[in-house]
Amino acid sequence: MDIQRLHGTAIAPLIPELAELRITVFREYPYLYDGTLDYESRYLQTYANAPDSLCVLVRDAGRIVGAATALPLADETVEFQQPFREGGWPVERLYYFGESLLLPAYRGRGLGRRFFAEREARARQLGRFAWCAFCAVQRPDDHPRRPSDYRSLHGLWHREGFVEHPELTTQYLWQDLDEATESPKPLTFWLKELP
Repeated sequence: MDIQRLHGTAIAPLIPELAELRITVFREYPYLYDGTLDYESRYLQTYANAPDSLCVLVRDAGRIVGAATALPLADETVEFQQPFREGGWPVERLYYFGESLLLPAYRGRGLGRRFFAEREARARQLGRFAWCAFCAVQRPDDHPRRPSDYRSLHGLWHREGFVEHPELTTQYLWQDLDEATESPKPLTFWLKELP
């Protein structure tokens, strides 16, 4: 496997492949996302437009099998900034971790931890961030599409030094696999202070 780090405009040529990976991985629980390539391409352009962004790619025989993204929270959309602004947090001091995506065959190999390490290293390299943050969808434990063997990633996130902040939540629209239209989904933020 080969790991590659890209920033800003270098991400743009890979948007179609990244869009397909996002759709594939986010169809799974807990996201259950029924996405489109058009939407994904527009979403990923945010990372290509941000000079201080990061995209960590994992390739196997040239094929992208995993990716993780990050960028300054100030470059993200208002839905992700709003809880911090309302809570009095300095948005310009937060580095936001977008997604961590791995095809099922590549999970359990330490790549999730590697994604966290690479993004935190980028935040430190840039030198102006006091916290790293990401958010996760909240689904009820009795959700009808929750697989019986589902394992939460909370343990990994805690081991990586992140703390859940239930006071920092937002709503984001997407269409679930069993929905006819988009609906708001609750997302809760996790933060790690950078010493």
